[in-house]
Amino acid sequence: MLVNHPPTLLLASSDPALLAAFEPVLLAMGMSVDVVLSAEAALAAMTAPIPPILALIDVHLSGSESRTDNLLTEVRASISSRRLPIVLIVDTLGQEWTNRLTEGVIENVILRSAEPDFWSLRITTTLRALHTARELETLRETALLNSQTDHLTGIYNRETLLAMLFRETDRVQRMKSSLCMILFDIDDFGHWNSRLGADACDDLLRHVVSRTNRLLRTYDLFGRPGMDEFLIALPGCTGINAIMLAERLRIDVFSEPFHVSGDAIRLSACFGIATSNGRSPIVVLREAEQALQLAKAAGPETIQCFNGCSDSSAAPVTYLSNSTGDELLAW
Repeated sequence: MLVNHPPTLLLASSDPALLAAFEPVLLAMGMSVDVVLSAEAALAAMTAPIPPILALIDVHLSGSESRTDNLLTEVRASISSRRLPIVLIVDTLGQEWTNRLTEGVIENVILRSAEPDFWSLRITTTLRALHTARELETLRETALLNSQTDHLTGIYNRETLLAMLFRETDRVQRMKSSLCMILFDIDDFGHWNSRLGADACDDLLRHVVSRTNRLLRTYDLFGRPGMDEFLIALPGCTGINAIMLAERLRIDVFSEPFHVSGDAIRLSACFGIATSNGRSPIVVLREAEQALQLAKAAGPETIQCFNGCSDSSAAPVTYLSNSTGDELLAW
């Protein structure tokens, strides 16, 4: 059984009167309060793997305001990858803390002499502002991701893929290394779309992407420039390496049936390969498209390398599964 614990708020002060005044306010807000009495304990709590949702720090915790400022600097250096809201309890709002507010080192200040209702309001306002900021950041990240990826398969879309190819080509030129592209297209996918429907074919495309991803290195580029067309960019690979991968794709991705809507579907694909040699990705992609057209003209499951770097091709394999005995849909 899961137990929902209240959020934990850190209260860092060695002043008994301040602790006695603040703790009931925080408990009334429905929070669990973790009280620490030293700067060392406060730093340990704020940099823990599971930090508090907010830290209330008395500026007199370390004995002086300058030492408290050093504590804030240590905290920000230690947790730069995440945002922990810090609210200072101060005697007066001097220039020192106004600067820290402007710099974003702290989120808010509370005057020690203020009424408890004001303390509660400041804390609630700080938490709401942080929540809103996090939601906006999530929305920005989601929007950026959606603008870079294909909505159906989750791999790069054409625009992002081309932008990354230009950057990769620059790197290839500097490092004097190789780069190859494999463009492959599923044979007669329009037939399956009209026979099975759009939803089933969307599942087929996702399955193709999943199987393909298993064969790629973490730094290979994989995108969907067209409906049933996919592009792989292989840094550090020669034409022979690309042909070997295309053979593996033909076997490991397409030789086994895809199971969608209760049917076992046998797909095949043709492959066009082109090598970069440091040239513009637009030129290389055009050559891969020409190689793919030659492969499709030669028949299903053909692999064609631009400029005859290989005449590797193969006749279609059986449309019956020898391993499962499934009766596959084919025509």
